[in-house]
Amino acid sequence: MPIKSKAQRRKFAQLLVEGKISPQTFEEWNRSAGDAELPERLHPKAAATKRAPKRKRRSKAKPKRVSKAKATRSVKKRRPARKRG
Repeated sequence: MPIKSKAQRRKFAQLLVEGKISPQTFEEWNRSAGDAELPERLHPKAAATKRAPKRKRRSKAKPKRVSKAKATRSVKKRRPARKRG
């Protein structure tokens, strides 16, 4: 399996350092690629080549407004704190 892109070469080099593949395997794959100028990625992501349409975000639900008269009626009046002395 020859290495087909720069990204693959970096990935296999990382696997070699971690000990997940043998040095012989890495050298074989790397040699089969030759000194050809490899692309950065074999299959570029679709978003990089053309822009995807933007999605509209849903707005958050806004709390209902309560008139001042209703708001003051629902609040209980508090007694002042007792002085300790």
